[in-house]
Amino acid sequence: MRGVVFDGKQARVVDDLELREPGPGEVLVGIRAAGLCHSDLSVIDGTIPFPSPVVLGHEGAGVVEAIGAGVTHVAPGDHVSLSTLANCGACADCDRGRPTMCRKAIGMPGQPFSRGGKPLFQFASNSAFAERTIVKAVQAVKIPDELPMTSAALIGCGVLTGVGAVLNRARVGHGESVVVIGTGGIGLNVIQGARIAGATAIVAVDANPAKEAVARQFGATHFIDASAVPDSSAAVREILPTGADHAFECVGDVRLIRQAVDLLDRHGQAVLLGVPGFTQEASFQVSSLYLDKTIMGCRYGSSRPQRDVALYAQLYRQGRLLLDELVTETYPVEDFAKAVDDARHGRVARGVLTF
Repeated sequence: MRGVVFDGKQARVVDDLELREPGPGEVLVGIRAAGLCHSDLSVIDGTIPFPSPVVLGHEGAGVVEAIGAGVTHVAPGDHVSLSTLANCGACADCDRGRPTMCRKAIGMPGQPFSRGGKPLFQFASNSAFAERTIVKAVQAVKIPDELPMTSAALIGCGVLTGVGAVLNRARVGHGESVVVIGTGGIGLNVIQGARIAGATAIVAVDANPAKEAVARQFGATHFIDASAVPDSSAAVREILPTGADHAFECVGDVRLIRQAVDLLDRHGQAVLLGVPGFTQEASFQVSSLYLDKTIMGCRYGSSRPQRDVALYAQLYRQGRLLLDELVTETYPVEDFAKAVDDARHGRVARGVLTF
């Protein structure tokens, strides 16, 4: 079986992966498409520490091939989008409707794969960069058969994270103002989440001027080319003189985190979605927060995947949520190295591997 394995030094496509059968409460999924997210790149470059060897990928969609005992909500032949939340469903956080905070879903990687008789770790309880994978039943969310797999794959991370950060975490309201720093896959979903929420001013900031057209397509009302102005914060202030109600940092740069905080209006919220190095620290002026400003972390869009994936699929069918437009390029899995290079150099909003 083919898949992408990171051995701690390099990631490459192999064709000799083995996968065990699904156990109770598990689902075996044949992957059809998987998005290449910057979190995968962060494992490769060490920004996100993860045990190796590991089968990468965490943003996928496919067809159910087999189910374990006790699984009732999906059946073989169903099309599913995969989430990364292997939440238990029974702890206090799950009971409160906060599956992203389930402690059993974080930092406990399984090893359903093997190669040459040696076990391999599963990334984000998912490992979508393989022809087949095993997930907990709660991670497999049934989707309409007519939803293209290349688009459905992106729901499982980029859409849940970006749109969810707007609707679930920040709870952007009608008529409010939003600044989005970084317009990659997550940033574009923040932009369209703000549009869906009814924000009237959506200011996108990016150092790549080529991203303006797609940012506006997804809902940005303004675009600031950070490479062409001496001070992008001043440029934002020309549009929003008193600051923004919400600022989303989608890059993972501590300087931009500071910028997001500084751009807030009174009672504003800075939502951090980018992932800096795990040892990095950000600074801010403490006195600025006394005007009821808030700095918010956000894991996976504070999502409830079984509810949210169905909602986003419905919004897609209504033409309100853009998915097909997110897919800049598709690559057969054998072209993984090219997909990584394109992603690192900002040539694609989202590249999708196909099997």
